[in-house]
Amino acid sequence: MSKMSDKINKIVLAYSGGLDTSVILKWLQETYACEVVTFTADLGQDENGGTELEEAQKKAQALGIKEIYVEDLREVFVRDYVFPMFRANALYEGAYLLGTAIARPLIAKRQIEIAAETGADAVCHGATGKGNDQVRFELGYYACNPDIKVIAPWRTWDLGSRAKLLDYATRHQLPVPKDKQGEAPFSTDANLLHVSSEGKVLEDPSQPCPDYVYQRTTAPEQAPDRAAFVEIGFAAGDAISLDGKTLPPHILLAKLNQLGGAHGIGRLDLVENRFVGMKARGVYETPGGTILLAAHRGIESLTLDRGAAHLKDELMPRYAELIYNGFWFSPEREMLQAAIDESQKNVSGNVTVKLYKGQAQVVARHAPASLYAENYATFEEDQVYNQQDAEGFIKLHALRLKLLNRRNKG
Repeated sequence: MSKMSDKINKIVLAYSGGLDTSVILKWLQETYACEVVTFTADLGQDENGGTELEEAQKKAQALGIKEIYVEDLREVFVRDYVFPMFRANALYEGAYLLGTAIARPLIAKRQIEIAAETGADAVCHGATGKGNDQVRFELGYYACNPDIKVIAPWRTWDLGSRAKLLDYATRHQLPVPKDKQGEAPFSTDANLLHVSSEGKVLEDPSQPCPDYVYQRTTAPEQAPDRAAFVEIGFAAGDAISLDGKTLPPHILLAKLNQLGGAHGIGRLDLVENRFVGMKARGVYETPGGTILLAAHRGIESLTLDRGAAHLKDELMPRYAELIYNGFWFSPEREMLQAAIDESQKNVSGNVTVKLYKGQAQVVARHAPASLYAENYATFEEDQVYNQQDAEGFIKLHALRLKLLNRRNKG
């Protein structure tokens, strides 16, 4: 961790263009008196017509930044981070689809690469000292470059309140969005996988989330009265097509977001356990991811052997926790990923999902390598299964229960 007294020659800042990182940018220039490079990753945050990327570039130019990186990483984000995670059916604490957590290792990795390209000896993020993102960014930095210097302003500066940030921005003539002039109702993070909202009006978990917080999904009550159906094609565990049309990963997920959002799918109001120890409330919208999870489990239900499927479900909470806590680049995550990917070799086929009033329900599935054998499963007369075999099977499994009962009765 870099101290303000350390000699820093050049810094790469993860820059969103919002109030916090705009203040950080100016503070870095004043505090370290060195060149700052800004890096803004396009992960799909502007998919709903936003202008965050364009505004970030303009603000960096206005602050005199010479090297400005705004990069479209949507395809690599979905292909190399989101899809591998979805092969595991990863849910943190049984509910959260890890939309923020999975984006951080990609941003951290690219920051380190830009530092090498530009000759920077330090990187900086805008995460606070209370949250998970500081851990995720910095574990990513050190995994990619053990010698990098890391600057985390929220842990070192004296601008520890919203009032001080606004005062600093006013004194330095930094643009403050109009909706930031008063108390912001909540803070958000968005990418192609999800939108997360937390803080302010959401800090009291006994109060329902106001409907205006939701940005990507229609209220289920207001969703269409007629169901929609979408067929998702899979190859080796990854979604490759919608309704028979092959699509790049990020385009496919964006289209699922549109479908799911229109039908009110993917809302989650969660009180979760942060890695730093406190509980926090987050409101998440993951419409496309919710459909994708249902569909992936649907195709796995045909193609995975019982032992493999149940082992995957046992490994999943550990895998999800590693991502949540920032250990994407750890050997244990890579070991689990190798096992998960091995299980996906025959997870190919098509799944039809019904979208209706906030629900994504699998209604049909087909797989060339299906393990479902109708001639065994049928309730009608068959020629392949001897039902009398079940008697010995049951008696063998009951043996220990009989012995326990006899012992306990003396």
